[in-house]
Amino acid sequence: MDNSGPKKTCCESVRDFFTSAKFLIYMGHALSTWGDRMWNFAVAVFLVELYGNSLLLTAVYGLVVAGSVLLLGAIIGDWVDKNPRLKVAQTSLLVQNSCVIVCGILLMVVFQFKEQLLELYNGWILTTCYILVISVANIANLASTATAITIQRDWVVVVAGQDSSTLADMNATVRIIDQLTNILAPMLVGQIMAFGSPFIGCGFIAGWNLCSMCVEYALLWTVYQKTPALSMKGGQKEQQQELKPLSPPKELENGQSPEESSQPLMIEASMVKPGAPKQRSCCYQVSEPLRTLRAGWVSYYNQNIFLAGMSLSFLYMTVLGFDCITTGYAYTQGLNGSVLSLLMGASAVAGICGTVAFTWVRKKCGLIRTGFISGTAQLSCLILCVVSVFAPGSPLDLSVSPFEDIYSHLMGETVLPEAEHSLLTAVNATTAAPAEELQSYISVSLLFAGVIAARIGLWSFDLTVTQLIQENVMESERGVINGVQNSMNYLLDLLHFIMVILAPNPEAFGLLVIISVSFVAMGHVMYFGFAFKSLGSRLFLCCSPEQQVEEVESASLPTTV
Repeated sequence: MDNSGPKKTCCESVRDFFTSAKFLIYMGHALSTWGDRMWNFAVAVFLVELYGNSLLLTAVYGLVVAGSVLLLGAIIGDWVDKNPRLKVAQTSLLVQNSCVIVCGILLMVVFQFKEQLLELYNGWILTTCYILVISVANIANLASTATAITIQRDWVVVVAGQDSSTLADMNATVRIIDQLTNILAPMLVGQIMAFGSPFIGCGFIAGWNLCSMCVEYALLWTVYQKTPALSMKGGQKEQQQELKPLSPPKELENGQSPEESSQPLMIEASMVKPGAPKQRSCCYQVSEPLRTLRAGWVSYYNQNIFLAGMSLSFLYMTVLGFDCITTGYAYTQGLNGSVLSLLMGASAVAGICGTVAFTWVRKKCGLIRTGFISGTAQLSCLILCVVSVFAPGSPLDLSVSPFEDIYSHLMGETVLPEAEHSLLTAVNATTAAPAEELQSYISVSLLFAGVIAARIGLWSFDLTVTQLIQENVMESERGVINGVQNSMNYLLDLLHFIMVILAPNPEAFGLLVIISVSFVAMGHVMYFGFAFKSLGSRLFLCCSPEQQVEEVESASLPTTV
């Protein structure tokens, strides 16, 4: 009997875990992100295939998606705040998956009857199909943004209860799921498209989203039933929060009542609403989204974690990531697809290490110090990227004008035969020099070594800021604040694409690297200001878990205005 007791307890604990709300959230998130990663990878390939191996449709799609989130992020977040949790989650889930299914069916029709559609009305039917695909796919992305805000930024907080360590573990697990699906999902759909066809790939993704939608819907309902707190949304509550804020509790009771002064404009507007219906005009209702947008940005600016959120956004202004920019540069430096796939795998492993390091460092040093340590680690690794700019094999040459090709196209100039002949001669000379070819890999090797190593600090820092927002934003503001945060991230991401457009040649990439590292440094300087204002000189001191609890209760973060 002595042996049967522990075994029974172990079995019960395993059963309880697999039926717990935490595990069900992980399962739903894994299914959701798997579908998202497959679609995001495939839609770019599909658009290139449809438009004759041109990047035009892909570029238009990327611009529409980024611009939509930038403009509508706060409005989406406000909608998340003002509606019941289950309704928001179910609506965004249904809209997202339905739009992907519609896109998949549209793309299957276009792939199957492209030639016939091209002949109808001088190709306008085909153009309309392109517009429909991009528009519906953009709606799917906006719904995905709403899903991410409500599940990852709100439901996770409620399920974690008032346990900050549980919240940190859940955030880290969600991020590990993101990393794994980011590798495995594109590999799966890529193999299907390679051994089958784009038509089969569209059908597979549409079918996957149909099945996944049903399973995710059931998982959301089960989590909602297992967590009664999800049914009690804070709404207009000002004093009650689901996690202890970093600002001192005493200030919430004494003095000038910070909860009144910290009340965002959106809440004030909602308090005026009951008496205003008779005075509302058509113009008032039309301009309401603009007022919501303004109120959301003002509320974000007045948050005590404003500098921390801005520091995270500044990390998006960089070419030092595994996106199409860095991949394109790697190709110009002689790296093939096989090497790049290995580097992407190493980057994902580094990201997973960063999430694991986050939970360990947070327990040892506290949440705010974890961000400071992570930022320092990231910047230290990015020094390798700066060194690569001046290392042997670097194509840096600022004497080459990045606008030369643009000017030649605008002026209608063509390359002279002599210039073309000299260019071919230079290419042949380069390929015929194995020693120089070997030396050229020093720069790109240092670049990717720095990028991969910096992922550890990057993901740990991202998790730190995410949890700071979760713990310090009022329940009634979580949606709009996270919506504005997403908008800020997309804004800086757009700026980095504009920066590349202004300097697209490989000779100027080194300059882009230096600018990117400068923006990352500025972001971490902002976070240092936030951390020093919160902890003062204690920022540089290690502390025990008991002292961390005292710091959380006594940290003097500035309250919202």
